Amino acid sequence: MNIFVAKLNFKTTSEALQQCFEEYGEVSSAKVIFDRETQRSKGFGFVEMPDDEAAEQAIRELNESEFDGRTIVVKKARPKTSNY
Repeated sequence: MNIFVAKLNFKTTSEALQQCFEEYGEVSSAKVIFDRETQRSKGFGFVEMPDDEAAEQAIRELNESEFDGRTIVVKKARPKTSNY
């Protein structure tokens, strides 16, 4: 399952995000999104977990919780939509 994580601390790393979610199960990838021009975090990221049950538990328990000094928003990511 692909999970969207918002309101991240701008200093949060992809590694820290992965460690946070690994408490709930296997994480296949975790990525904080950065602005290409400024190389600054955009304050959100994505985590992929192969086990949907573990992912659902992580969403329930981490949504509106404090991580890296910020209250984060965690929800199932919506599929990308094309702009056509």
